[in-house]
Amino acid sequence: MKSKIVVIIAAHKKYEMPIDKMYLPLHVGAEGKNDLGYIKDNTGQNISIKNPYFCELTGIYWAWKNLDADYIGLSHYRRHFSYKKKSKNKFKNILTLREAKKILETTDVILPKKRKYYIENLYSHYDHTMYVEPLDETGRIIKEKYPDYFEYFQRLHHRTSAHMFNMFIMKKEIFNGYCEWLFDILFELEKRIDNTNYDNFHARFYGRISELLLDVYLQKNNVSYKEVKFIYMEKINKIKKITSFLKAKFIGEKYGKSF
Repeated sequence: MKSKIVVIIAAHKKYEMPIDKMYLPLHVGAEGKNDLGYIKDNTGQNISIKNPYFCELTGIYWAWKNLDADYIGLSHYRRHFSYKKKSKNKFKNILTLREAKKILETTDVILPKKRKYYIENLYSHYDHTMYVEPLDETGRIIKEKYPDYFEYFQRLHHRTSAHMFNMFIMKKEIFNGYCEWLFDILFELEKRIDNTNYDNFHARFYGRISELLLDVYLQKNNVSYKEVKFIYMEKINKIKKITSFLKAKFIGEKYGKSF
C-alpha cells in the first residue's frame, strides 16, 4: 500500500511525540498563543479562534482544508491508537505507519474501540453529565437540513456504546464528506445556541456533540471500519471519574472538568 497517511496529533502544550513519520503534531488553538514548535492550526484556512468551544475540531478543520494525503486522521497528545503491546514504554506501543497501512488494506476507516455505557444510553448519559439543550438543537438541525440522517441521530436514545474522542483515520474522500456535513451542522448550531450561557467547561459542547455525530455519519453511509485499541499516556483517576458520574446520574451534579 503506497497511500500517504497523515495523523495529526492535537496538542495545546509541549509533550513527547511519536517519532513515526505518519504523525504530525499540531498546535490546536494556536491563535494568540506562544509558539510550541509545532505546526499551528491558525495557518491556511482555519477556525483556530473557535478552539475554546470546538476543542480538537479546529485541528480537524485545519487538516480538512490544508492537508494533502490519501488518509487523514486525528489522535491526541495524551491518547493514541495502539495496535499491539510491544513494550512497557507506552510510546513504543503507538500505532505505526506500517500497521496502519496493513489495516487500511481491508477497510476505509480506523476507529478506537467503542466506549460502552452499561447502565444508560448515550443520550441519557449526556443529559446527566452535560447540558442537553445544544444536543437537542443539533437533532433539530439534522432533521431540517439532513432528514435522512435523523433516524440515526435518534438512535442515541437507545445506543449504549460509541466511538469517542474524535479519533479516526479516514480515507480522504470519506473524510471530506464527513467534514462538510459535520461543520455545516455545527456552524448552524453556533447561530442558534449562545455559548456564553455556559461556563468555560460546558461551552465546549461543539466538540462533545461531534463525538456522538461520528457514528451517525458512518452508520448512515454504511462506511466500513476496523477498531483498534487506544491508550492513555498518563494515568486516569478512575475513582474520581466514577464518583463524578454517579453524582451526575443520581443527584443531578453536572461534570465540572475533564478527567
